[in-house]
Order: sequence, then structure tokens, then C-alpha cells
Amino acid sequence: MANGDQGRDERPFLQMRGIVKVFPGARALDGVDLDVVAGEVHCLLGQNGAGKSTLIRVLSGAHQPTEGDVVIDGSPVTIGDPVHALKLGVATMYQELDVVDGLTVAENVYLGHELAGFGVLRRSTARRETARLLERLGHSEISPDTEVGSLPAAGRQIVAMARALSHQARVIVMDEPTAVLDAEEVENLFRVVAEVTAQGIAIIYISHRLEEIRRIGDRITVLKNGATVARNLPVAETPTHELIRLMTGRDLGIVFPERPGVPADAPVLLEAEGLGLEGVFSEVDLTVRSGEIVGLAGLVGSGRSEILETIYGARRSSAGTVRVDGETVRRGSTSAAVAAGMGLAPEERKSQGLILDEPIYRNVTLPSFPRFAHAGVVSETSERAAATRETTAVRLDPPGVTRPVRTLSGGNQQKVMLARWLVQGCRVLLLDEPTRGVDVGARAEIYTLIRRLADAGTAVVVVSSEIPEVLGLADRVLVIADGTVLRSAAAHELTEHDVLDTIMKGSPA
Repeated sequence: MANGDQGRDERPFLQMRGIVKVFPGARALDGVDLDVVAGEVHCLLGQNGAGKSTLIRVLSGAHQPTEGDVVIDGSPVTIGDPVHALKLGVATMYQELDVVDGLTVAENVYLGHELAGFGVLRRSTARRETARLLERLGHSEISPDTEVGSLPAAGRQIVAMARALSHQARVIVMDEPTAVLDAEEVENLFRVVAEVTAQGIAIIYISHRLEEIRRIGDRITVLKNGATVARNLPVAETPTHELIRLMTGRDLGIVFPERPGVPADAPVLLEAEGLGLEGVFSEVDLTVRSGEIVGLAGLVGSGRSEILETIYGARRSSAGTVRVDGETVRRGSTSAAVAAGMGLAPEERKSQGLILDEPIYRNVTLPSFPRFAHAGVVSETSERAAATRETTAVRLDPPGVTRPVRTLSGGNQQKVMLARWLVQGCRVLLLDEPTRGVDVGARAEIYTLIRRLADAGTAVVVVSSEIPEVLGLADRVLVIADGTVLRSAAAHELTEHDVLDTIMKGSPA
């Protein structure tokens, strides 16, 4: 942990030297160096596309390096596959956790290296050892017999970490571990990380949230364009603006674009009146004018995402009305919402918004597909032309629309989602966690793009778990807790403290 034991052995347990990885037509890694010391939290930073994921796949044995060396505990190694990596003491926890629903906690912890004797599974031993690991992580309240699918995201992470410890891991890679956690769960994760590093286990911590790096990290390595641009920076002594400069190659000034203000006579494009979803939220009144960005601020579980999904028709409301430009939209119908001029970029873009193996242009044209069909024949030329026009407008990097969308970084996948609704020409844009998993440079681009859409007359509603993001981007903010709108105010009139204070008091103002 930051400011940890001064007597710690500073000799690297893990070294990666001159790592190069070449794919057909692309040089993903171009000489990366990484040193990790036992018992430290080593933060790996870089914009989306900088090479972090490829480097971790090399370390986990999922990719073989084209050039370079990996040294573990002083000995050069060739990591043949993920199983070999685990035997060498390297465990990886990906952002999309690979725990298996339908199996118990104990079955997940020992999945692939089941405890057995004479061909018979030793289930009682596995349960006992799993309980010991969970206690070691400070989570003895999780039963080894619990079905993993019933656990919240934070509990599933603990199971993934217990699995890593069951392999006697010396290094645990954590890729965006707080992306789906609320504030209390993040605090708990940090406590677990402190306990693990105190046992001499190193953590390679990947996150776009620089405030987390400040709290949890010891040293930092920065990647840019597949190469190491800074190595072993002390967290406590490296200013944030220097990290941003290293990651982006430029100094970023004001992250949020200026708010020009919304004219009082701007037409109301979106109205939700008395909107409710039984057991989730009730009596939500919302208006958004042309050119206005309205933010929904609240903690995870407050009902923010459900409000957005109900407005869009992905959930069927139990009460209330949604109108676009004065016309009532049929409840529970996404096709009616799209026809009315609405578009939604969901929180889980990979599972809910994108078809990852389809090309970029097909993902962009998906909701407006009939437009490109003539006499029952789809014109791919027209699709590609429209997609090229709009992906150019959102500055997709790298350009081009024929690659599978899964090959793009998180920030560029989000740009594809925005380009989709530009093609559709939507007048109301609903954005759920638009910068989740997006680096600081791409965030600034997405903020600018959202503001540009609003300036062109689009009505925008934004949900974000990061209160400063809502306050910096929106013109007006609704504070929500337990499915109730507690306060509505101009964004410039609120501070983060105001929002949290309103939530804690829990009564409408």
C-alpha cells in the first residue's frame, strides 16, 4: 500500500523487459518494461489502446511475446499459457470476472485445480480451504456453499481473489476492479488489497481513476502507444498533471467544456411525468429542453439507470407518461422510443449495446438498418458511407469502419455508440455511464462531443456514478436516492458535498 513498509525488499519479483507484441498489421507493444516488487501496489496507467491489456495478456500467458523477456524471482521464464502463469504465481482478475454462475463459491475457487484423492473430489476439504481463504481476505461471512450468481459484484470479486490465493499467487493483476462497485464496496476492496499486500503479495492495479491511484498505489508505470514512457514513478511524489501529460502527450486544461446556457424559451423535447417502476422508483418528473444536458446524480442502486431504461422503453413503466416533443411514447417499447427520436447508450456497452464480432459500420447502422435496405437488399456501401461520416465526426481512432468493434478501446467503443445515434438523427440522447472504463484523454473528447450534440439542439440525459462528472457536464442535476428525486437544481449551484448531503438526509427538497 501507499507509504507502506520501508523495510520491504525492493528487488523486483517480476520483471518484463523489452516486450514486443506484433499482430498482423499492428504493433501492439513496442518495447515495454515493467518491474514489480513483492508487497507493493504497482499501478499501470495509459489511455485506452496504450497496450495495457495486451501486456497483461502476455503476462497471463494468453499471448506469446514477439520479443522480450519475462523474469520471475530472478529466473527467466516462458509463460506458455494461463495455467502455466498460475503455476508461476501470476493470477489475473479481468474486468469481466470469470467466475461461473451456477457453481458454488468453493467450486469456483478450486475450478480447474479441484482437490481430489484417488479420483474422488474432496468437497469437504475444498469447502474448508475456501472458508480459510475467505477469512484471510476478511470475508468470512461469505459461505463456501453460496451459489456465486447470487453474490453482488463486490462478493464475486472476493471469490476471484480467493481463487488467485488458492493458486499461491505472488502477483495478482486487477483490471479496473472498481468499475462496477459503489463507494462502500470500493472502500472494502481497498481494505482487502491492503491485507493481501501486507502478506507480501504484489498487486498490478489498472485503473483510469487517478484519485484511486493516489489512495492505493505505491509506484506507477505509464504506457503510451505500446511503449513505456515512465517507469517506477513514486505515487506520492508525482503530480497528477504530470501523469496526464505522460498518458496523453499533452497538458489537459479544463476537462469539461463550457456551458453556454439553455434559453428559457428552448422547446421541451423530453418529458417524463409521474413516471414509476414498481419497487424501483416512483413519481419521477423530468423535463429536458433542446440543447440541455440534465444529469442524474445518486449512488449505485438509487434507481438512476432504471429511470433511463424506463424512459427508453427497455423496462415497462408501472405509472406515468413519457413524451417526446409533446407526443406520448408507447410504454415498454424501444422501437416506439427510437421512432420518436430517442437513443440510449447503455451502461454495459459490450453486453447490451454492441455486437462485438460485427464490424464497426454494422454496429453504427444497427437501429437505422431499414434505411439502408432497398427492395429487400441491404446496401453495405451506403452503410459504410454513413458510418464513415459519423465516426469521422466523433474522431474514431484509428479511423475505418470494417474492423470488428471488439478491436477498439473502451473510449472508441463509446464513440461508436454515439455515432450510431448521429446516423439515426436522434433528438433525445440517454447516456448511462458514458465514460466508464475510458481514459482521461478519451473522456475529454467524449465530454466535448456530448456538449457539441447539445449545442446542436439534442436533449441529453446523463447518468454517472462520478458526481463531479455529472456536475461538470450537466446544465441541471436531479439528485436521486432510493428511487426518489430529492432535489433539482442548476449544476453550478451544487457541489459534490451538497449532493452527498442531500442523499444522506434522504428527504426531497
